[in-house]
Amino acid sequence: MSKEHGYQVTVTWSGTTAGGYRAYDRGHDVTAAGKPPIAATADPAFLGDPARWNPEELLVAALSQCHLLTYLALCARHGITVTGYRDTATGRMAETPGGGGHFTEVTLHPEVTIAEEALADKAAELHHRAHELCFIAGSVNFPVHHEPTIHIG
Repeated sequence: MSKEHGYQVTVTWSGTTAGGYRAYDRGHDVTAAGKPPIAATADPAFLGDPARWNPEELLVAALSQCHLLTYLALCARHGITVTGYRDTATGRMAETPGGGGHFTEVTLHPEVTIAEEALADKAAELHHRAHELCFIAGSVNFPVHHEPTIHIG
């Protein structure tokens, strides 16, 4: 039997669009109970503040975080000691005629440091399983690639 989980966030904006498309502030806050707000905006390409997070970055971050957490759980279950993990994830989005758009791909580049060289192949292999199990990757309709690097240290 499957379990369902619910999530609730609040997105809050205030201002005015009276000055037209180029004039209004895109800044807004994303909040959830008991957590600090995320200062968000539109992508700078769409007149957002480059000092704030935008939804496209947050989607790429969610994919990277989900992979990280799934991967660490798998490594712990397989006796692989991970001592470091860094992912510089990248995403590509294409604009479509009429003002819309969609992501075409996200690529994760996890650099993982493990304690034992003998487990390097298994550590690399577990990225494939983490991708299969990642809730967020399983929810998007574009390819999510992963190009892991394993370090011993």
